[in-house]
Amino acid sequence: MASPGTWCTIESDPGVFTELLQDIGVKDVQVEELYSLEPQVFHDLEPMYGLIFLFKWRSGEKDDRDIDSSNSEVFFAKQVINNACATQAILSILLNCSDIELGDELSNFKSFTKDFPPELKGLAISNSEVIRKVHNSFARPEPFLFEEKKATEKDPEVYHFISYLPIGNSIYELDGLKPGPINLGSFEGKNWLERVCPIIQKRIERYARNEIRFNLMTIIKNRKTIFTEKINKLKTQNIALKNKLKASGTEITSTINYEDVMETNEPVKDLPVNTQEQKDLFQKTESEIRTLEDKVSSEDEKFKNWKTENIRRKHNYIPFVVNMLKLLAEKGELTNLINKAKSKKS
Repeated sequence: MASPGTWCTIESDPGVFTELLQDIGVKDVQVEELYSLEPQVFHDLEPMYGLIFLFKWRSGEKDDRDIDSSNSEVFFAKQVINNACATQAILSILLNCSDIELGDELSNFKSFTKDFPPELKGLAISNSEVIRKVHNSFARPEPFLFEEKKATEKDPEVYHFISYLPIGNSIYELDGLKPGPINLGSFEGKNWLERVCPIIQKRIERYARNEIRFNLMTIIKNRKTIFTEKINKLKTQNIALKNKLKASGTEITSTINYEDVMETNEPVKDLPVNTQEQKDLFQKTESEIRTLEDKVSSEDEKFKNWKTENIRRKHNYIPFVVNMLKLLAEKGELTNLINKAKSKKS
């Protein structure tokens, strides 16, 4: 268990980060892991609010890029605590995105720290009891307490998280170990992902000779919400088609439940006039609805698995292991098992 004020190391996992966001109070978002920088992958996950890149930290590595602190709307916090760079990278995206419903805790935090310099924003994060408590709730139970792990030149296994995201018409890299935000250039329309991918790829290639362990994640809109909204829109369209067919004396059978449709003020437009075209569109739409319903089921199953995995992560198995070892020792079997394990190892 962490001592007061301590931030524990947590696992880099989309299920962990998604539940962390929910526990802080953020609405309707989730975290997904990316295995490719192909445009189609990004297209399938839109809208994407930002990218989180994990890489091995290198002591003394020079970075001659200019710091751009000209945009006062950019929330940038210096990292002043160890083991919190993952949560801080996530907060860097959340607190710079107007399309995300932050919830009361983060909304109040953003308002309170708006005019703080980066160092004080970092301190504000470290002093947030709610954020720290949620972060530490995902720490694995340890049999012994150690001091927080600090990055040193002799430590070969220190990893760091940074964020990439669009703010206004510019793409920013936000790294809490830097003095400020780095402006990576402007973009037009919605093509920020096309601009940022080569930058990330170049960074990966720079390290690839000595390191293959990278991790790229994205914060996106909740997929179930997106699929449900599309289903509702398609069902509304099919209800209108069914009514048109019925008015012309044509009945059509359906295997889809339309009783759960939510009312919408958006009118149904551009429906075909021809009866056969109406029937064809109705059947095609039902096929699309079934596909989306399967996707909703897959999301439900994924979140269920994430929940189970997080329960297992948080559970303290140490008392069970200790008691098992005690019982084995009492029965005189422990020494024999240890000797067998040693012989197998040798």
